[in-house]
Amino acid sequence: MSETPDSAVQTATATVRTYIEQHRAAFLDDLAQWLRIPSVSAQPDHDADVRRSADWLAAKLRETGFPTVEILDTPGAPAVCAEWPSGDAGAPTVLVYGHHDVQPAAREDGWDTDPFEPVIADGRMYGRGAADDKGQVFFHTLGVRAHLAATGRTAPAVNLKLLIEGEEESGSPHFRALVEQHAERLSADAVIVSDTGMWSEDTPTVCTGMRGLAECEIQLYGPGQDIHSGSFGGAVPNPATAAARLVAALHDADGHVTVPGFYDGIAELSDAERELFAELPFDEAEWLRTAKSRAVHGEAGFSTLERIWARPTAEVNGIGGGYQGPGGKTIIPSSATVKLSFRLVAGQDPKHIEKLVTDWAAGQVPAGIRHEITWSAGTRPCLTPLGHPALQAVVRAMSTAFGTKVRFTREGGSGPAADLQDVLEAPVLFLGISVPSDGWHAPNEKVELDLLFKGVETAAHLWSDLAATTTASSTTASGSTTASTT
Repeated sequence: MSETPDSAVQTATATVRTYIEQHRAAFLDDLAQWLRIPSVSAQPDHDADVRRSADWLAAKLRETGFPTVEILDTPGAPAVCAEWPSGDAGAPTVLVYGHHDVQPAAREDGWDTDPFEPVIADGRMYGRGAADDKGQVFFHTLGVRAHLAATGRTAPAVNLKLLIEGEEESGSPHFRALVEQHAERLSADAVIVSDTGMWSEDTPTVCTGMRGLAECEIQLYGPGQDIHSGSFGGAVPNPATAAARLVAALHDADGHVTVPGFYDGIAELSDAERELFAELPFDEAEWLRTAKSRAVHGEAGFSTLERIWARPTAEVNGIGGGYQGPGGKTIIPSSATVKLSFRLVAGQDPKHIEKLVTDWAAGQVPAGIRHEITWSAGTRPCLTPLGHPALQAVVRAMSTAFGTKVRFTREGGSGPAADLQDVLEAPVLFLGISVPSDGWHAPNEKVELDLLFKGVETAAHLWSDLAATTTASSTTASGSTTASTT
């Protein structure tokens, strides 16, 4: 008698869990070995360690079974690329993204233990990179082997590729060029980003998008030098006053950004998404405590989660000018500075926003004040629709692993995922198991071992589901063949 679909899932789940348990100790030993390499991309003294980290991962991926593994050099730190063809005609191609570099860390920063000597205690592994991002990269090695054990295959059900960069913690300055250079090799039907997290330990979630970013510095120049405010005040323009007026004009009383055209074309939140966000067990008072703030604030008509995940923003990151020392100094300063950043959502393009803000700022500066505006490299937003078949496959795989309903979030921050979506024209899907208490970039970073192995389980179930889903349907829920709504 053949198995029913439910019994087949139960059998596969049991096989995956048995395989993982049998290899748990060796997996943790290997991960600890990798965490001992201080691959801090931001510090030149660790350049050799970043290279050593790439070499270590490349060797481990070959040991896992990837027949093609190569280190891709950039003008900065190296990335690791691996490929494992399915062998099945028509199998979809999936690219997994992560990074092997880590944030700086030292015992004197407040760590209880050496940050590069991993420690397991109370069901957690402590060490720099345990969650961000080595742990979440490494669970794919055991996940694909568990997938093979459960299916009896000798190669994955999908054409599996990995791209693990070495400069994410330094802003990924060479990442887009790397993806463009190797676009044909990296081409995929879907991209899995395992550099993200979940809502909480008991509320597994899948992130559906990240905001983009545009940021600038505006220099305002008045007199050729600081001048006496009694002799000249009230008769010549003051750049510090101009800076304050510019900042004050950025928002209206309802928290809307006043730059003309700023909201044009953005992907509005659907009623379904707003309802899904509202399902999350969000404690606003606790969130405020985490934010070290006393009140919520923002664009009228939206909840806190909607504001930080799905609405564009304009923030003043810094403002300065004139005398800052003790006591008074009655001057009109010669210059002032404003630093601004704009978080962007699907439908917004950083270059377009740069033009809008540049034109707007010019209109805010009074006669007699010269200004210069300098933009940093922008990041595009990315968003995958809730009904996308590949996204639903991730949800099913995670639900099987966790044994509970999986909910949805977005990410308020920005990252290189948008470059993958933009260059490869593939949907970006987020698979991460980290939780807020893991302490990314902070002392005593850790990963919850139970959740780490749930990540392994999810990856083990995902490849078969994605193979069936992507083969059966290549369209979004709306009938579009596009990968996203950006």
